[in-house]
Amino acid sequence: MAEAIVERRYLSAGSNRYAGAADWSQDGLVAFGSDSNVCLWDPRDPRGISQILSGHTAHVRAVTFLPRHDGDKTLYLATGGDDKQLRLWAIDAASGSASCLQSVQEHSGPINRIAALLYPAAGNARRRIVVTGAADATVKVWAFDGAQVALLQTIKTARRFMPLAVALHGWDDGGLVLAVAGTTNAIHIFTASPPADDGNDAAAGPEFTPQAALPGHENWIGSLDFVREKPEPDSDVLLASASQDKYIRLWRIHQGTALSALNAGGLALTTDALTLTNKIHKISAGATRYCVMFEALLLGHEDWIYTARWNRAADGRLQLLSASADNSLAVWEPDPGSGIWITAARLGEISREKGATTATGSIGGFWTGLWSPGGAAVITLGRTGSWRRWDYDAAEDAWKQTFAVSGHTRAVTGVSWSPDGAYLLSTSSDQTTRLHAPWLAGPSASAGSAPSWHEMARPQIHGYDLNCISALGPTSFVSGADEKLMRVFAEPRAVARLLNRLAGAAAPLDQDPSASSSLSARLVPDAADMPVLGLSNKAVTDVAAPLPDAPADGAAGEPAELAPEQDAVRKVSALDALAHPPLEESLSRHTLWPETEKLYGHGYELSCLAATRDGGLIASACRASSLNHAVVRVFETARWTELHPPLPSHALTVTRLRFSEDDALLLSVGRDRAWAVWRRRRRGRQAGEGGERTNPLELAQANAKGHSRMVLDGAWAPVVRLPAPEGTGAGDGAEAEAEVVRVFATAGRDKTVKVWVRKGDGEGVQFEPGPVVTEEHAVTAVDFVPEVTADGRLLLAVGTEAGRLAVLALRVAADGQGAKAEVVETWRVPAPLCLPKAVLQLAWRPRRGDAAAERELAIAGEDGSLRIYAFPGL
Repeated sequence: MAEAIVERRYLSAGSNRYAGAADWSQDGLVAFGSDSNVCLWDPRDPRGISQILSGHTAHVRAVTFLPRHDGDKTLYLATGGDDKQLRLWAIDAASGSASCLQSVQEHSGPINRIAALLYPAAGNARRRIVVTGAADATVKVWAFDGAQVALLQTIKTARRFMPLAVALHGWDDGGLVLAVAGTTNAIHIFTASPPADDGNDAAAGPEFTPQAALPGHENWIGSLDFVREKPEPDSDVLLASASQDKYIRLWRIHQGTALSALNAGGLALTTDALTLTNKIHKISAGATRYCVMFEALLLGHEDWIYTARWNRAADGRLQLLSASADNSLAVWEPDPGSGIWITAARLGEISREKGATTATGSIGGFWTGLWSPGGAAVITLGRTGSWRRWDYDAAEDAWKQTFAVSGHTRAVTGVSWSPDGAYLLSTSSDQTTRLHAPWLAGPSASAGSAPSWHEMARPQIHGYDLNCISALGPTSFVSGADEKLMRVFAEPRAVARLLNRLAGAAAPLDQDPSASSSLSARLVPDAADMPVLGLSNKAVTDVAAPLPDAPADGAAGEPAELAPEQDAVRKVSALDALAHPPLEESLSRHTLWPETEKLYGHGYELSCLAATRDGGLIASACRASSLNHAVVRVFETARWTELHPPLPSHALTVTRLRFSEDDALLLSVGRDRAWAVWRRRRRGRQAGEGGERTNPLELAQANAKGHSRMVLDGAWAPVVRLPAPEGTGAGDGAEAEAEVVRVFATAGRDKTVKVWVRKGDGEGVQFEPGPVVTEEHAVTAVDFVPEVTADGRLLLAVGTEAGRLAVLALRVAADGQGAKAEVVETWRVPAPLCLPKAVLQLAWRPRRGDAAAERELAIAGEDGSLRIYAFPGL
């Protein structure tokens, strides 16, 4: 057994929607929580996510980079989440490789926020202090020495409120101030004395004591951040606090007396709605005295404010970035003349439709806002799990949006390649279907590297969890959800042109009605739209209507009200103008595919479906606990009708349906431990009474005890043609016909992969058991490479419930009257590239012309990640 050579081609994952679940390091690397993973992404790299770190066992809520020592070549990352663990990661700055140094569990509740800074030790040494706030109503202080963390102190919050925000600041003399806030309307201030200069290395570490509670907010406080007002060492310190009361409060911490603090600034204002005072809170850190007072109130957001973060511009100006549920980011700066804080820039958007839901365009607010090192760019996270990025253009003094990374936020339940392998469709429990394709002319491809992959369209945004998907051709697909029916979608012209221009997909259909494909062309719409509170994407057609001026893609501001026809023009023109992958705003509004058909018949939620290679037939099944519902229903796409009777064989839910390479056979596997093979009827037996078409499939073989536990997946191998035995020629010099061997594999919860082999296509020929491969965990997904290798082998990818991946090589040979298969080689995917949760589906990419191209495997994970791995050695 060997370790496979694997290269990452594409990693896609949506971010967890927590205010503290992401951080941007001074090295330019972004880390964010995604389900139980931590994703690493360099926004300067067009290839997107570079690495996915697994280790946590539940959602990651808090992510923070630790400050670096001068000359330190290792980047340290602290993460925490619902599994109550604090994990420390080491990332090599040169290679980018990452490993988990330590995992500790001292909290009894989920960790909500992490803060860190460098703390003076003996001599000139400095060590890192880490503070964690958790839902167990405690704040814990840790010391990190570069190898492991040690718990220094546990602080129980007043009145047992849950900390949602923590912030640390250190003074030049070594004193520390800690601010804690959360499910209360006050900010709690703690201080620690400077370390004693007695040569003991301050072994006991800092000891925080409570000093003051700052009232003023009217709701929970979700974000805190410290900054020096000026670069000078004796400068005052400002604390920004953001709350669900829609306001940001600034607090000044001044070293010295109350009188000097009053001279530094302050505000006293009383209104009917707000009472602002300049009450001074006296605190101390050791022998040093400080004063804390209210500085300013920032008004401008219309909904909860999730984060507020400081940045010092290159010219020394202070800037504050706030992210709000009102769909906007705000950049605040003090007015040079008056010192009053004003909104210097507002980024984001205002929903075009009043009362719109996320499905119809509203992004549902921004959950976090992060500054890049130097403040030349900002990123923010929306409700869809996708990141948005703006870069500051100094020449135009404007913020311009550019593309970022996106991904599913819940389990990826199905994947399907287009027949020519040009793009990949994925569907998920997050109720979206997404289209991924390579950017052939992107920066990475221009530099000689493999093209970078991106989400190019979001064809379906639904109201039910989506369970299965299958391409019906290069321009349509069918999907099934928890709603008992299937929906069929067709590619609109605007998306077809985009994919042709960026990904090299097939050109859109001829739009000339006089062409031979005029009927098909007339049926292809220009774009699609979704009504408010609707589930069906409606087709819209481009019309010759004047297009009013509109903000550029991603720009702020509310566009003018448009008629449906005018909005259709905007959708088409917006995609036609793109020279890069669509931004999140375009993905959620302009790349929908119109729904063309609905297919009814099932009584419960769809569990699986499959389509023939030519798209002529669709087979589907639903969740079932009885024979009546555990049937396979077959639909024809010529008339979009069900073919009767349905196919009975299973007693429980059918978990997977797969058509063979030549569409002659259909495999079904189920929770009843059984599998069944269905074959096409002869042409003379297709028509029923009165000329009505009947189901073209009939049962060829069933095995009620295929596995000892439920069967979770099955896959067909490409047809193997063995040379005919000598002496079986047709005579007169004619060559003997090759022997046809068919192979399929089944995967079960009994931790086995079973291979089944049959030689010949006669009606009486049965599949016989072949080799059995045993895994350490339940096998949840299998898929064969769609062609036989040059040396006559079959390649089978295997995924398990524990996220492990392997590739098996099988060789098929004649065996007397039949055929046999044997596993000749096994490659294991390295553990760091495996998934932390179950592999739900596998799909090899069809070859695109070049026979020497690397084999690429799409992996759908229960952890919400979608991955494409290349296997150069196969």
